[in-house]
Amino acid sequence: MQKDLAGEVDAVTTWLPVREPDLTVGVVLREEPLNLMVCADHPLARQESVSMEVLGDHIVPRLNGPVPAYWEAALLPARTPAGRPVRRGPAVTTFNEILALVAAGDAVCTVPDEGRRYNAQTDVVHLPLHDAPPVQWALIWRTDRATPLVRALAQAATDCGGSTTR
Repeated sequence: MQKDLAGEVDAVTTWLPVREPDLTVGVVLREEPLNLMVCADHPLARQESVSMEVLGDHIVPRLNGPVPAYWEAALLPARTPAGRPVRRGPAVTTFNEILALVAAGDAVCTVPDEGRRYNAQTDVVHLPLHDAPPVQWALIWRTDRATPLVRALAQAATDCGGSTTR
């Protein structure tokens, strides 16, 4: 995200948490469910929804690249709610690599509902995680670049119903 905000863009929307001290977290623009992606022939694929606890029974990808560790932990926790370890599998750097791993049955992966909407594949099923907290998307900008335009955008987002709850 630092690269995105290195002067090439004024603001971005991304999922929370964001903890970099030089970034301002603005209003929450939307919330959406967290899903579990499994391959279409996976035993869980026929379920209506699943618990975060199932992560302890499967391998999840290890995120490799410019993703903060706290961000990975928020979406792919190291332990289930009951404390069971979640096994990490192959390292991935792109969402397409995650999709390929899941489609091949080599891993399962959590993903905001946006993943279902924008990356629909017949060989991958998205299951709601009924006990996961919702994913919050917020407006983010570099604190030292809070231009009048960025402040106006943040105000417009607030005026249109954005939440300041983080």
